[in-house]
Amino acid sequence: MSPILLTPPASEPVSLADAKAWLRIDTAAEDDTITALIVAARLTAENFTRRKLLTQSWRLVLDGWPQDNVVRFGLAPFQSVLAARVYDSNNVAQPLAPSLWTLDANPEAARLLFVSNPPPPGRAIAGIEIDVSLGYGATPAAVPEPFRQAIRMLVARWYENRGDIPGDSGAARMPASVAALLAPFVRARLS
Repeated sequence: MSPILLTPPASEPVSLADAKAWLRIDTAAEDDTITALIVAARLTAENFTRRKLLTQSWRLVLDGWPQDNVVRFGLAPFQSVLAARVYDSNNVAQPLAPSLWTLDANPEAARLLFVSNPPPPGRAIAGIEIDVSLGYGATPAAVPEPFRQAIRMLVARWYENRGDIPGDSGAARMPASVAALLAPFVRARLS
């Protein structure tokens, strides 16, 4: 299953004003840099934990249906299915009616169970698309505070160290203090 970002979050979990307050900066000279660091820190936290923080939509692309007719999303926190479609032999997307499946909307392990065999895709590769909404919510207040603090800390670290960190052989690794904040949220990887 290949996830593709359709719509990024409308805002960031940490505002520019919040980051600047954390950094104790009161001029606008570095606003573009700090804004870029906030985005990078959010993406880093999302990749580290395998969670999406603010509401965003993703497309899951499959070549074929699982043998047990259960599609496990593997992305969290799950909000909703936005659309599902299968491409026919003419390469035309055919929408799948929600009446064809039962949704287990568990935010941590959402899945679709088809009540009968779903129509097979008419193309061998990327014949199935399921669009989903993910995230804790649409506003920064919906994001758990440990994520927000981790983002502030990453922004500060990167702002102060704009390249390799001297004497830090683990500069590419997540700082221990940030990793400790995010550890309770890390989703296990299944091979």
